[in-house]
Amino acid sequence: MSYNWEAFAAAEPGLAEIVEKRFGAFTHHVLATLRKDGAPRTTGLEVRFLSGELWLGMMPGSLKALDLRRDPRFALQANPGSGSDMAGGDVRIAGRAVEVRDPQVVARYADAVNPPDPAAFHLFRTELTEVVRTYIEDGTYLAVQLWKPGAPLRTTRRT
Repeated sequence: MSYNWEAFAAAEPGLAEIVEKRFGAFTHHVLATLRKDGAPRTTGLEVRFLSGELWLGMMPGSLKALDLRRDPRFALQANPGSGSDMAGGDVRIAGRAVEVRDPQVVARYADAVNPPDPAAFHLFRTELTEVVRTYIEDGTYLAVQLWKPGAPLRTTRRT
């Protein structure tokens, strides 16, 4: 079962709104990919929510793009910001990145985002396998919301 951002947002609109706000609070976030040898690689990345998709755009030939071409699995963590406030909680998304090479789709993205070199960049749309939000609830509980495709949103709490 494959869920893009639009399908996730339709299934869990409240959580989707919180996640978009967390990612929208800062420009740069952390992407984890897998190197050739299977070791993790973390790098900075800008993300965009456009036309019902969560997009990952990358410079041509970047190691993270090459990682995703080889193994599309990724994890993405929203920038927590400075201090310990983390309004909206800690947010993570996991899934598979699918490279988009259709010139019309790439051109529409470039028109909307205006990348440094609109003629040369890697563009990936995401298929979600997990969305997680961790936050403090009522000043008392550590709450974790977990969504996976085809399953209801699950919330656990700990003191």
